[in-house]
Amino acid sequence: MKKNENIIYGRNPVLEAINSGREIEKIYVSKNAKGNISKIIKAARDKNIIVSTTDNGTLDKLSNYGNHQGIAALCSLYKYYEIEDILEYADERGEKPFILLLDGITDTHNLGAIIRTAEAFSAHGIIIPKRRSAVVNSTVVKTSAGATEYIKIAKVSNINNAIHNLKKQGVWIVGSSLDADVDFQNVDYTVPVAVVIGSEGGGMSELTKKNCDYIAKIPMRGNINSLNASVAASIFMYEVVRQRMGKA
Repeated sequence: MKKNENIIYGRNPVLEAINSGREIEKIYVSKNAKGNISKIIKAARDKNIIVSTTDNGTLDKLSNYGNHQGIAALCSLYKYYEIEDILEYADERGEKPFILLLDGITDTHNLGAIIRTAEAFSAHGIIIPKRRSAVVNSTVVKTSAGATEYIKIAKVSNINNAIHNLKKQGVWIVGSSLDADVDFQNVDYTVPVAVVIGSEGGGMSELTKKNCDYIAKIPMRGNINSLNASVAASIFMYEVVRQRMGKA
C-alpha cells in the first residue's frame, strides 16, 4: 500500500505535529488505546482539532500497518488563511470585499466546484467551518482544477462568529434561501459583501439566517425548485461580478 504523506501516526509524532501548529484536519484515536493518551487529546482539543474515536483496523489502514500506538492524525493538503488575510487581500487590490461563506457544504465535489468558480470570478476568499463541512482534500483539489492554489480559504470554529466579525469590518451578509421573498438580483452587491451558501439538503442553519442582513432567492420556473449548491453559488457570484462591472 502506498504511504499517505498526509497521515502522521504514533503518539510522539502526533503530539509534535499538534504543538508545532501544523494544520490538522482530524485526529483518530483507538477506542482500545492503552496508556496515557489523554495529554494528546487535550492538546488537540485546546487547538480546536476534531478528535474521533475509531478501531484499530482503521488505524492500521491509515498508517499502512505501521506502529500507530492507537493514534493517527490526518493533516491538511492546504494551508488555510485567516479572515483578516482575505480582507487584507481585497484592500491590497483596492476592491470591496467579495467573500463566500459556506454553511454545511459537505460534498467535496461541490466544494471543489465552488472554489473553481470563485477563483474564476475573482472572489477574495472563501470561509468554511471546521465541523460539518468538506475540507480541502485531493478530491477538492482535482475538482477545483487547481484553483485551490490561487484562492484564499479560511477555516473557522464558528460560522456565526465569523459573520459577526465580518459585520464589524463593514461587510454585508447575503444569504441564499428558497424561502426568501427578495429576488437575488434586487440586492446591492457593489458594497462589501459575503454571500452565504447553505447545504443542498437543509440550506443555511436558522441561526445563520437570523444573522444575515438580507435573504435572497434565485427564482425558478421549472418543475424542480432547487439547485445544486455549487450552481447556486455560481449564479450569485456572477451577479456580484455583473453589478460591479456595471459600476466600474
